Amino acid sequence: MIDPDAEVFVEVVKAGSLAAAARALGLSAPLVSRRLSRLEARLGVALAHRTTRRFELTSIGEAYYRDMTVVLDAWQTAETRAKQPARIASGPLRISAPTSFGRLYIAPALKGFLDAHPHVAITLDLTDAYVDLTAMRFDLAIRITATPDPHAVRLAANTRVLCATPGYLDRHGEPASIADLADHRILAAEGQLPWRFAEGDVSGPSYVTTNSSEVVRELALSGMGIALRSLWDVHAELASGALRRILPALSTASDAGIYAVRPRAEGSTAATRAFIDYLRDLLSPVAPWETP
Repeated sequence: MIDPDAEVFVEVVKAGSLAAAARALGLSAPLVSRRLSRLEARLGVALAHRTTRRFELTSIGEAYYRDMTVVLDAWQTAETRAKQPARIASGPLRISAPTSFGRLYIAPALKGFLDAHPHVAITLDLTDAYVDLTAMRFDLAIRITATPDPHAVRLAANTRVLCATPGYLDRHGEPASIADLADHRILAAEGQLPWRFAEGDVSGPSYVTTNSSEVVRELALSGMGIALRSLWDVHAELASGALRRILPALSTASDAGIYAVRPRAEGSTAATRAFIDYLRDLLSPVAPWETP
């Protein structure tokens, strides 16, 4: 911690007199004199010869002034640098996102964000595992969940749809009710069953066992069965006809959403806040996959 009395000393030297320094500091001249005396007593040396009209540094005072000027300049620079990231998006930004969503939507968004914020250095980590943001030193995570963190910012809804290829439906028939799904090949990754709908649950088992949600997507596209997919994951295939939506009147029981989660709301960097705002502009009020 810098001694406030040393700051008064430097100001007196710059001002040239006790009276001028007192006016600049908003203090009385006697108080400035006492502060200098206290500094000299602590250091055990005389820094200046002074009277009401004269202020002359000793040789030790001259050296102390030079040294303290360097220290105070460095301190001011450090303060400025520390405060700058709170105002300007800059510095490292570590982001965690689900594999598929990160590949389809976060990665393509990086160029536009970095063009607007060239002083930000992004690290993007894609994983479907739960990440402890504090322990892993992430600034932000994108999560798809029905139970958001208290510090989460909602980006978009996560509508899920049942779908299969037209070829699969031609071979096996199209289910007319949720009960008909029991006679079909169900495709789901480990931990994704049962499927919960307001009209009832679908338990499976999955026709193929896998721990990868992306594999399930590819299996559905190959015509192997019926999958429950997020609309953001298959909207292009639905639009092209590669996949066909099944039982569109069904509604999933959970109100899951896509959220931006921070380790804590307070203390977020300007880069973190800017990236969240950027994603909200991209995904709200209507996400691109919700557009026909």
